[in-house]
Amino acid sequence: MSLQFETVGVVGTGAMGRGIAQIAAQAGSQVWLFDAKPGAAEQAAAALGEQWDKLSAKGKLTAEAVAQLKGRLAIATEMPQLAPCQMVVEAVVERLDVKRQLFGDLEAIVAADAVLATNTSSLSVTAIAAGLKRPGQLAGFHFFNPVPLMRVVEVIAGLKTDKQVCDRLSAYAREMGHTPVLAQDTPGFIVNHAGRGYGTEALRVVGENVSDFATVDRILRDQMGFRLGPFELMDLTALDVSHPVMESIYHQYYEEPRYRPSVITAQRLAGGVVGKKVGEGFYTYKDGVAAVPPEPAVPQVAELPPVWVPAKAARRAELYQLLKDLGAGIETGQAPSEQALILVAPLGMDVTTIAAVERLDATRTVGIDMMLDDAATKRRVLATNPATRPDMRDAAHALFAKDGKAVSVVRDSGGFVTQRVVATIVNIAADICQQAICSPKDLETAVTLGLGYPMGPLAMGDRVGPTNVLEILFNLQTVYGDTRYRPSPWLRRRGALGLSLMHEEA
Repeated sequence: MSLQFETVGVVGTGAMGRGIAQIAAQAGSQVWLFDAKPGAAEQAAAALGEQWDKLSAKGKLTAEAVAQLKGRLAIATEMPQLAPCQMVVEAVVERLDVKRQLFGDLEAIVAADAVLATNTSSLSVTAIAAGLKRPGQLAGFHFFNPVPLMRVVEVIAGLKTDKQVCDRLSAYAREMGHTPVLAQDTPGFIVNHAGRGYGTEALRVVGENVSDFATVDRILRDQMGFRLGPFELMDLTALDVSHPVMESIYHQYYEEPRYRPSVITAQRLAGGVVGKKVGEGFYTYKDGVAAVPPEPAVPQVAELPPVWVPAKAARRAELYQLLKDLGAGIETGQAPSEQALILVAPLGMDVTTIAAVERLDATRTVGIDMMLDDAATKRRVLATNPATRPDMRDAAHALFAKDGKAVSVVRDSGGFVTQRVVATIVNIAADICQQAICSPKDLETAVTLGLGYPMGPLAMGDRVGPTNVLEILFNLQTVYGDTRYRPSPWLRRRGALGLSLMHEEA
């Protein structure tokens, strides 16, 4: 069966260009490499050859297959040599003027029906195509680094892109072994847009002195199953990459509060403390290994106080069972005794507000995050309020660590840590669907493959429960008075009707 594109050009032979060239050659295409920097295309071809040789040495490729792959690479020393290419994809610097000039030059070289593709991650496809005579032939074809391993590609139609062009790019992505997802031409497309909630909300948590970087990372890994905590992730991607993306999407959406960047990353970028590649970010690194501060020891408490839980606590029955399993003395009266630890379990609200509204003794009140089933998490999270006595904080910590499960104690915050981060992720994803940037199915695919989340954001919302996510967001908006937390109409309507967040209207 013939390929969508037998002959492909790749302009720009850095990490992204090499990766695209690799999978194009492996799909069976003849690949022409071009780079304006003298010798760069030759270096890229040599590096790809070495990579295939290593795979052969490991028995993953035959010598014959390696020879065929190397034979599919050709070097273009001048751009006119790309004339036979049926498709040309660029992976050059993220500057609109550079990309416009490049495609203007390419349009005059290739055939009229040749497809032009941009690997841009942050620029408008429509804007890139605006000066072309045939803007219908240009589309976004956004891969992720490292290209051979990140098996998702966003196919983006500009305002004038022909549908057939996107259809062909999607088919070619499958021939390369990747999964295509269709996106509208909006800031951040799907993956970079959907990823706004994880890091920015975690930065807000730390910026409010709720907890430290390492604890937030531990909480989000252990409670929700993220592979990397947000600060580990930012160290890996490096702030000289991730912070400009934060600012770009924020400004392109005309200062939409949901995407607001943080002064923390701006300051660290200015100071050169950008991440693992320089040995210092949110963590310090020695020989590539992060120095992670140890967890605080579980307090030694001679005698644990009895525990009283108010009627409005989330998962109250489950919380009672957990307390019983931990051997706690449980009070069930209308009000707590003078000795009792008062345990609240709010969704989105802070411990302080609960104590004030319900007229509880704040000095003995501690919060616990019960958004998720306790059995499904590897860590419990407690929150004090400004008046919580140290002995009550320590008693709560010791009690919930009795069975060996990890416990983190944070300062008061609307929504603890996981609630507010997950609710923000779900809300942004719901609004992506509301704007029809992509289908719910493509959103879930793009995020799980492109960001490595344990599940898609809509599935995450369904797991927590859309009504619970709504309660968290409404309460966060009350606590902070910030429109950042206003619920998306997609989420609000489906939550009100008891529908899955994956539900699409007929």
